[in-house]
Amino acid sequence: MKRESVVRIQYLVGLVHALYPPALAEEWDNVGLQVGDPAAPVERALICLDPTERALDAASEAGAKLLITHHPLIFKPLKSLVPIDATGRFLFRAVREGIGVLSVHTNLDRAAGGLNDWLADRVGLDQRRPLLSAAGDLHKLVVFVPAGHEDSVAEALFSAGAGRVGNYDRCSFRSAGTGSFRPGPGTRPFRGRVGEDERAEEVRLETILPREGLNRAVTKMIKVHPYEEVAYDLIPLGNRRGDVGLGRIGRLAEATTLGVFAERVKKALGAPALRLVGEPGRKIRKVALCGGSGASVLAEAARQGADLLLTGDVKYHEAQSAENQGVAIIDAGHFATEHLMVKGLARALGKAAETRRITVEFLEMEGEQDPFRVI
Repeated sequence: MKRESVVRIQYLVGLVHALYPPALAEEWDNVGLQVGDPAAPVERALICLDPTERALDAASEAGAKLLITHHPLIFKPLKSLVPIDATGRFLFRAVREGIGVLSVHTNLDRAAGGLNDWLADRVGLDQRRPLLSAAGDLHKLVVFVPAGHEDSVAEALFSAGAGRVGNYDRCSFRSAGTGSFRPGPGTRPFRGRVGEDERAEEVRLETILPREGLNRAVTKMIKVHPYEEVAYDLIPLGNRRGDVGLGRIGRLAEATTLGVFAERVKKALGAPALRLVGEPGRKIRKVALCGGSGASVLAEAARQGADLLLTGDVKYHEAQSAENQGVAIIDAGHFATEHLMVKGLARALGKAAETRRITVEFLEMEGEQDPFRVI
């Protein structure tokens, strides 16, 4: 397979969304292409935490025609677009220089293999799972297939991402039965004759998939299905997904103390300082974490028996609440718990691009700094 000669911004948007579906983002969030021509060609993309003038400078110098940011450029609808505020100046310049801006925010936070998994890797958290799992976006797909063709149809569905249940994949259920139909005028039936009742041995094939994968899965299924008209059902489920969601909770390989683990976190994240809630000598084994501003998950961390919550932006009364619930806190700051997304996303997108045989260079923004200084 040859490599694509021209890659366009819209292709990279699709690449990002395949890994970190927009459907995973919080309702208040604004992810996706914020500004730019989807059809514009791109050879380099610069990944950064924040959409700043410095990021535009770096993109211009590197010849990158796409900025992939964690924090969105536009959170709320703009009432005016004038170059007298930071957002307006950024937008005018980005359009003038032909640089697109793509945001991957809470969809990156909640996705499997996203920011919170990278944070868990960095601090040595094992046996982890989402702290607040996502609900309401799973569907059961049921399709009726002539006996002998169920394997090829199942393979098409699995290749589109269907059949994942937790750490298992290629999951399905199959039951045999008899289908009945009568081909109408103008049809070309796979089996039977026009105008005559027909019965066929069929297999009811069932599998599961997330909402964002429905169109792709149905398209691939219909392409390989032998019937002219494919009978299938899409059934919304209330099941909670075990692979995606906000935050992570897991265990350390060995129990340690809050003070020792805090030193490990400080070094792993390159944080200049940490804020702790709890006695440094208390034992820590079960750890919850949430990159960025994650104090909202404190109650769930306590409910699941976490000894510690690692996050950023913890307020005074939230710290008091943690004390009352018996949960220690390490506040490593918003920047330190999220900036690792630059390297993590560059690696993930580089690997995905290589798999798809497209030539795009993903660059890591250098020199970003926490706006807070410790003295």
